[in-house]
Amino acid sequence: MKKILVVDDEPSIVTLLTFNLEKEGYRVVSVADGKEAFELAVAEPFDFIILDVMLPSMDGIEITKKLRQEKVETPILVLTAKDDPIDRILGLEIGADDYLTKPFSPREVLARIKAISRRLEPRAVREEDHLAEIIQVGKIRADLTNYQVTVAGEKIFLTPKEFELLVYFMKRKGRVIDRDTLLNRIWNFDFDGQSRIVDVHISHLREKIERDPKQPEYLLTVRGFGYKFQEPEK
Repeated sequence: MKKILVVDDEPSIVTLLTFNLEKEGYRVVSVADGKEAFELAVAEPFDFIILDVMLPSMDGIEITKKLRQEKVETPILVLTAKDDPIDRILGLEIGADDYLTKPFSPREVLARIKAISRRLEPRAVREEDHLAEIIQVGKIRADLTNYQVTVAGEKIFLTPKEFELLVYFMKRKGRVIDRDTLLNRIWNFDFDGQSRIVDVHISHLREKIERDPKQPEYLLTVRGFGYKFQEPEK
């Protein structure tokens, strides 16, 4: 049984989510305080976290940021009453996997959880992508089954979104990919031309996979078009 941590200080929201998640077969643990939620998420393994932004003692954005700093890779769905695209981008930039604005339907929450889980689960080989369990480009090796990445034999930590972005590029080595395509394929959102979230994730990814992030060998910027992943010249 998969275990989900629900973090919200509105009892009606917690009751609604708990009822519908348990009906779907999930085990639910709920917390109303931000600091308590952070400590619990670090101490115990969860399959998923549903996290409100406005919380006592520590807000959801800070919790997400600190969890990723602590290398907690649990997928996070952020909830907020604010319909502000800047908040949405900020939440996703710091490591959240999806974003949902209140009010929402329980069916939509379940759909988001399943969609994120599908993206993170090991996928079968598809004819159009020619996926293998291991992808290697140069000294970068991605294990699609165990979600592990090594660079020159050294294991590196990636957030779920960074891992998904890297694998997407590696599968399309040598192809120029524009920002709008990345927003649609990786984040499943239309940000009305706002590409800052892509650039921020690219920057974070370069810091982890490149010898010199300022002079990248793998993940190149193609000015005016987007990005290209390539094998470094020997």
